Amino acid sequence: MSKVEEFEELRPLLFSIAYRILGSVTEAEDAVQETWLRYDGSSTLPTSAKAFLSTTVTRLSIDVLRSARVRREEYVGPWFPEPLLSDPYQDPARSVELADSVSMAALLLLERLSPLERAVFLLREVFAFDFQDVAEAVGRSEAACRQLLVRARRHMHAGRPRFAADREERQELATRFFDALKDGDMGGLQDLLAADVQLVGDGGGKAPNFARTIVGADNVARLLCSAFPTLYEIDVTCEPREVNGQPGAIYRDRDGKILQAVVLDVLDGRIQTIRAVLNPDKLGHLGPVADAWAITREVKQVRRRAD
Repeated sequence: MSKVEEFEELRPLLFSIAYRILGSVTEAEDAVQETWLRYDGSSTLPTSAKAFLSTTVTRLSIDVLRSARVRREEYVGPWFPEPLLSDPYQDPARSVELADSVSMAALLLLERLSPLERAVFLLREVFAFDFQDVAEAVGRSEAACRQLLVRARRHMHAGRPRFAADREERQELATRFFDALKDGDMGGLQDLLAADVQLVGDGGGKAPNFARTIVGADNVARLLCSAFPTLYEIDVTCEPREVNGQPGAIYRDRDGKILQAVVLDVLDGRIQTIRAVLNPDKLGHLGPVADAWAITREVKQVRRRAD
């Protein structure tokens, strides 16, 4: 098998590692591309292409994450990962576990970890690398990696997200949710929301956003019903999609440009958290991005005419 064939076969795995470390589709793609350049430029053929490529992409991702931490500390408002519509790496025997590990809730929980802890946790717990390969990937001894994993597990355990295992049930609930949004059905929404549901948006200071996290079924339902039906009046459309392994949707303007990505955390038959990614910098990898400020102005005009 040629270098190109070996790399392309492993590309989905490399991207999945990089994305889970970085929480950014664009940065993960850059890390994978740099990994290829280093592999292609290597004068010697490694004993294991998988080990070499996994090590390279992990180390590159750790370096990028360390610099990204500074940017995230200065970020305006809540920070969410870039939405991922499909995970290219799929292990059928572990599909549910992999889907949970790429959820926004899980990726946000990983933010509690240091870059090294994060890499060790993902390689061992998610991708089932043995400790020898984990140690090689992060440049630490096996004993040190075991200690890093213990610390990572301790940080992750208390807040580890849990999702309903029944995929069909989650999707059915999501369908009802987005239908109720379109109809402005407050009662229908309240029936689907957990009592302490949270509505959070990531605009990064570059798109209209909620002034704060909205908490509680009544508050969230009231806000959603005041905003979303008007969007449909100006020809915004809802495209149901799986976002980061969870039920969600992409909203587009009348020209098909992306306005926002919405993802739902579902547990015990209720929606626990609604996350909206509105920052245009985090939507560009999905396609052309809408002018959210212009849409907000148009929504206000429609409401004024209605009043």
